[in-house]
This record gives sequence, structure tokens and C-alpha cells, in this order.
Amino acid sequence: MEEYADLKPLDRLISILESRSIRAGMMPWTGALAVCFTECPWPSLIAHAANYSPFGVGFDKAKVFVSGGGPVYYVRPDHWKSQHWNEQIRFLVTPFLPRYRPPSMKKTLKGVLCDFTHEREWRLPNDMNFEYQDIELVLVGSYADMESISEDLKNKVGKEKFIILNQYEKVESLWPIHKI
Repeated sequence: MEEYADLKPLDRLISILESRSIRAGMMPWTGALAVCFTECPWPSLIAHAANYSPFGVGFDKAKVFVSGGGPVYYVRPDHWKSQHWNEQIRFLVTPFLPRYRPPSMKKTLKGVLCDFTHEREWRLPNDMNFEYQDIELVLVGSYADMESISEDLKNKVGKEKFIILNQYEKVESLWPIHKI
């Protein structure tokens, strides 16, 4: 994961596509290694991209599941402290400390607010190796980003798989589905 630390997000995406591998990183709460995915609904994608990056590679859930991944377990703070997470599931757990928790739980885990349920996260406990045909979509921020990717790489992945986020942002600004 350290080899990606100094890369700009677009360069990181290109590196992932060229190597056909996503490296597992350390989870903050458990220290377990994992590759993280989201199945956030499309209306949440803009906010998700603002929090992380407008770049991503999407896979079918079956690919992630068959590779050893699964949905994250969001665990209440009063249950979190009593657990000794088994190595087999440690990569899947995250504390759940929502803003609406009762005062008795405010100091649990240093009082940190921790609610990522909107991300509908899945994790894989190891590097994600893939073939180009495994890719369902590639998310880029803009046409300029897409132009920065070599024609050869776009052809290997399949140009039809590229989704440009700022087009989606434009559609959302004109027809905001979350305000229906």
C-alpha cells in the first residue's frame, strides 16, 4: 500500500488498472488488512467521491464474495469492547458510534463519532487481483482524467465501462433524484 501513498489519485487508478491489482490497506480500528468497496446508491455517489476520490473500479458483488469478501459488520460500542475479534472476521468489523447514541456511550472508544453505514461497505481481507473482464465500471472525475489514460489501457478495460463523475454531477444538479 505504501507504493501508492505518494501517487495522485488518478495515477493510483492507472496503476491499479495496469497492475490489475488493488492492494489491501490497514483498517484503523482493528489493524486488519482489507480492500474496501462501497455499494452506496447512485444518489450518494457524489458525496462519497467528495469524501474519498472521484476515481474507482467497480466489480460485481459475486466477484468480491468469491474472493473472500463480504459486507462490513457495524458493531455497537457496548458490544465492541467485549469482543476479541477472530482473525477471520477482524477485517469486516467497524465500530458503530452514531451521533444519536445515548450519553452513556459518548465516551466509548474515545468519544469518536463513527457511522459509515451510508457507505454500505464491503471488504476483502487481501489484495484484489482481477482481469479486465472482471471490471464492471471505472469511475473517473472528468473527460480530462479519461484522456490521461492511455488508449491501450482504455481498450483493454473497455471504453464503455468508463463513467465520468462530473457528467453525473450535472445530471444530478438538473434533476436531483434525492429531492423527489
